[in-house]
Amino acid sequence: MEDVTIQVQGLVARYGEKVVLDGVDLTVKKGELRVILGGSGCGKSTLLKHLIGLLPPSAGSIQLLDVDLATADEPEKQAVLGRIGMLFQGGALLNSMTLHENVALPMEERTHLPTEVIDEMVRMKLAMVGLAEASPLFPPELSGGMRKRAALARAMALDPAVLFCDEPSAGLDPITSAALDELLLSIRDRFGMSMVVVTHELESIRRIADRATMLDKGKVIADGTLAEVEASPHPMVRAFFDRRPEAEGTRSSVWSALGASGGPP
Repeated sequence: MEDVTIQVQGLVARYGEKVVLDGVDLTVKKGELRVILGGSGCGKSTLLKHLIGLLPPSAGSIQLLDVDLATADEPEKQAVLGRIGMLFQGGALLNSMTLHENVALPMEERTHLPTEVIDEMVRMKLAMVGLAEASPLFPPELSGGMRKRAALARAMALDPAVLFCDEPSAGLDPITSAALDELLLSIRDRFGMSMVVVTHELESIRRIADRATMLDKGKVIADGTLAEVEASPHPMVRAFFDRRPEAEGTRSSVWSALGASGGPP
């Protein structure tokens, strides 16, 4: 299917004997911004790690840009992974390198481009995220929002076909978070790429999602357009979108996620 960039079928993931993902199906189309959401411990991060090839599935299949990650040989796997970008939750910038050097790193490792071409491409990527003047700065010299934008520039260094984002708004104030959301949408529209965003930030979800997949206890409990997911009668979906920790069947889960013992006072 030419318009499908990710196809997950029957994905099962285990950590030892513990089943973390149980029969997950997921389809992401070209140009789509798909949000993966759910409460703490639902399997979001584990799913993301499988989608970017960090973990092999215990069962099921993951087709990324028409390559089966479970059966591909190493050169084929590395080739397809070179066509994706990853925006990590904390940015994962190297503090010992300037922003210019951080953004240049993927190009230096995966291409044979001349230095002057890489330098020009770095300038373009930093300008794209509004950091053209910050090129000589080091990550510790930046605000949280600037670090996220710099990390986004690095994730875009190789013009990926698919961009993955892990909690991009985490730790940001509402205004900075909204600006980052708008930047993601503008990049998606400009380059026509697919995006998979893992987040639990309600405002961001409602601002950016074309389609959404909600997980609970390793299973997909809602999938579709954001309106379709929000309309689901599932109690966990209702608790999530209505911010009601006291909803039936969710109270013990919430306290478990918070690490509390003995339940609420």
